[in-house]
Amino acid sequence: MRISTFGYSMKQGVKNIGRNKMFSMASIATMAACIFLFGLFYSIVVNFSYIVEKAEEGVAITVFFDEEMTQAAKDSIGEQLAQADGVLEVKYVSAEDAWESFKDDYFGESGELADGFKTDNPLGNSDNYEVYMADVSKQKSVVEFAQSLNGVRKVNKSDIVAKTLTSVNKLVGYVSVTIIAILLGVSIFLISNTVTMGITVRREEIAIMKYIGAKDGFVRAPFVIEGLLIGVVGALIPLVLLYFMYDKAVSYIMSKFSLLNNIMDFLPVLDVYKTLLPVGIGLGVGIGFVGSFFTIRKHLKV
Repeated sequence: MRISTFGYSMKQGVKNIGRNKMFSMASIATMAACIFLFGLFYSIVVNFSYIVEKAEEGVAITVFFDEEMTQAAKDSIGEQLAQADGVLEVKYVSAEDAWESFKDDYFGESGELADGFKTDNPLGNSDNYEVYMADVSKQKSVVEFAQSLNGVRKVNKSDIVAKTLTSVNKLVGYVSVTIIAILLGVSIFLISNTVTMGITVRREEIAIMKYIGAKDGFVRAPFVIEGLLIGVVGALIPLVLLYFMYDKAVSYIMSKFSLLNNIMDFLPVLDVYKTLLPVGIGLGVGIGFVGSFFTIRKHLKV
C-alpha cells in the first residue's frame, strides 16, 4: 500500500468513527468494559496462581532410610531425588534436627520435660530428606521413584493436599478459558455491528468506487482501520485504569485484612503488566481487526 493510499485509508477510518459516533462510542465502551473485566479477571487469576504456586512449593514428601545406612549412600539417594522430574528442592534433615523440631512442636514452652532424652534421641533413626515439588501434580511419580531407590525404608506424602492443589489449578484454567471466550465473542459482535452501520451509510459511495475500478483492498482498508482504532482505544482506557487501581486495591486488602500478610503475597503491578499490557493491546487490536475484516467480507458485495 502506497503512502498516499494509507493516508487516505487512515483519514476515512477516522471519519467513519465520526459518522457513527453513537455506535463507535458504544463499541469503545463495550470493548473497554470487556478488556477491563479481562484485566481484572487476569489479575485475580495470576495472583491466585502465584499463591497456589507458593503453596505447592511448601508441599513436601519425606523420604526415610534403612537403618545403619552410610552417609555416602544417603548422599547418593539425595542426588538422585534432586534430579527427579518435578522436584524443586531436596533438604536433608538429621535425626538431631528432627528431634529439635518435634520437641519444639510437642513440648512447646515446657522444653525442660524433654531433658531426659538428651543422651537417648527417640528419633535416632528418623533422619530424612524433605523433597519439595516444583509441580505438585508430579508428586505421585516422584513418590514412586523414591520408593524404587535402594535403601529407602518409607515415604510419607500428603495425597489430599496434592490432589486439592492440582484440582484448583485445573479449575482456574477451565474458568479462565470460558470467560475469555465469552468476552472475545461479545467484543467481536459489537465491533461487527459498528462496521456494518458504516457500510450501510456509505453503500452508494462504495458502489461508485467499485464501478470505477477500486480494488476490494482499497475499499476495505478504511473499515479495517476503523475497527483497529476502536480496538486500540477500547484497550488502552481500561489498561490505564487497572494500572492505577491495582496497587490501591492490594494496599486496601492488606490493610483491611491484616491477617493475610502472613498467609499470602501479591505480585507487583509491573510483574502483572509484563503480560497483561501486550496481551490487552493485542486483544484490542485483534478483536478490532477480526470484527471489521470479516464483517466487510460478508457485506461488501455491491
